[in-house]
Amino acid sequence: MKKLLTGNEAIARGFYEAGGHVAAAYPGTPSTEILENMEQYKEDIYCEWSPNEKVAMEVAIGASMAGARSLAAMKHVGLNVAADPIMTYAYLGVNGGFVFISADDPGMHSSQNEQDNRYFAKFGKMAMVEPTDSQESKDYIKEALRVSEEYDVPVLFRVTTRVCHSKTLVELGERTEVAKKPYVKNVGKFLAAPAHAKVLHVTLEERLARLEEYSNNSPLNTVEMNDKKIGIITSGISYQYAKEVFGNTASYLKIGFTNPLPFKMIEAFAKEVETLYVIEELEPYMEEQIKARGIKCIGKELIPNVGELNPDIIAKALLGREIRTIEGLDNLHDSIIKRPPTLCAGCPHRGLFYSLSKIKNVMVTGDIGCYTLGFTQPLNSMDTCVCMGGSISTGHGAAKAFKQAGEDKKVVSVIGDSTFFHTGMNSLVDVVYNKGNTVTVILDNRITGMTGHQENPGTGYTLMGDKTIAINIPNLVKALGVEDIQIVNPLNLKETDAALKKALEFDGPSVVITRWPCVLKKFSQEDKSEFGCELKKYKVNEDKCKSCKLCLKSGCPALSFDKYAKIDPDMCVGCSVCAQICPFEAIERVGE
Repeated sequence: MKKLLTGNEAIARGFYEAGGHVAAAYPGTPSTEILENMEQYKEDIYCEWSPNEKVAMEVAIGASMAGARSLAAMKHVGLNVAADPIMTYAYLGVNGGFVFISADDPGMHSSQNEQDNRYFAKFGKMAMVEPTDSQESKDYIKEALRVSEEYDVPVLFRVTTRVCHSKTLVELGERTEVAKKPYVKNVGKFLAAPAHAKVLHVTLEERLARLEEYSNNSPLNTVEMNDKKIGIITSGISYQYAKEVFGNTASYLKIGFTNPLPFKMIEAFAKEVETLYVIEELEPYMEEQIKARGIKCIGKELIPNVGELNPDIIAKALLGREIRTIEGLDNLHDSIIKRPPTLCAGCPHRGLFYSLSKIKNVMVTGDIGCYTLGFTQPLNSMDTCVCMGGSISTGHGAAKAFKQAGEDKKVVSVIGDSTFFHTGMNSLVDVVYNKGNTVTVILDNRITGMTGHQENPGTGYTLMGDKTIAINIPNLVKALGVEDIQIVNPLNLKETDAALKKALEFDGPSVVITRWPCVLKKFSQEDKSEFGCELKKYKVNEDKCKSCKLCLKSGCPALSFDKYAKIDPDMCVGCSVCAQICPFEAIERVGE
């Protein structure tokens, strides 16, 4: 039976059909749906949201050591977090088959950089597989697990946004039950003491040589000989783009097993064609290695290494001609109203950022999440954002620098609840341990908001839908050594103002926890009990409105101005922040 699946759905299906046992991940675009879809196979596969990518990788590594076929999934920047265990696990080798997904985001649709994680495979001396569509995403997972077990190697399964989110037809198969391998204690293999690692490094180099032989004969690497004037070496989604541009007017070496590269195949293919192009997204990962072998080819001299590729870019770069693969796109662009990114109407973070916007002489270090939009106008309440969990420690460093220079400037670090569990906790330990004097604001909206409402350790539910212990953030913060802790409703501006003022006056590490559910969240029974769900809408009384526009400083997209302020009743959710800002009580609850 065939079914239309995204690449992420197909990866989950492939792991199921391959007899997979354990899967772990931290959500992050474009990888999130892999584990969301794995949940449907929970009768056969244990799956979990881990607090961060390093933990997810270690959970999967532990399962592999125990003999289970295991998988870890993450977006590309998540692999930076998980690099520590995987670089060593490459030395140790596997027991049960082990695959980890790196979902890269060319074009930075939802990321802070667009790094090319193919280099991780070469750097870490691991096997790498790259599918070009959903069918291959499903099929290649099976081969990756087989290769992992046969060659005793972790496999980096690299996909990009277009493969993750595009849908193509996939032939479904039945699950093949694969018994967990027996676990046998073997410290020489699984205990990475220096004496063991020195031996394992030699073994790893030998393994890479055998993997290159496999690569030259792998069914994942295929040649399509057509017209020989143009030959194209490509991989991943770039293959699909190249086919759209050149069709059968060129020959192709499509590489699905991309580390180690199949150099015998590459050399043979290069001899067959007149002009050789290497078409790959982002960095010249293959091109550099091919040129280093003395093989003449053309790549990044013409094809950009910034942003997402598409057929139009390739046609213009290599053929010098304009094509339009998506008709009507120009008109579509013209018809879309340009709008700056903004927090949702009713977002519980708006009150906090509005309060922060009124405080002078303060640096606000931010983090990764919806709340990063606190930097936008008119709130303008965030100075920095580097990486997941980084706000607290960068704020600590800045505060120490200000103090050392004798500058009287306070620092507020803001971080979401899921991000706090991710890596923020360690940073708060650093602030406490090193006698920091910053204010940390934990924005607890009761869910992992930006990636689509995944559960986290604070919500009380697991990925598989089981009720579990909800980690109590105030108790956790207290256990980390913070003495000054306040919990506020961020929709109450007076309460939020007072909490920030008190925290900034406190001499030592201070934490403010803003606690209110994401406006888009489906309330759990616990949410209904704690917060209720009856928020009335608001409207502007034009007889009282003085046209001062102060309410617009909240940045709420439900507000507009035309002689008087207006509230879109379809967008208003009754958070009341604008009503609290209005000095003339011109914004009133509907029905009162």
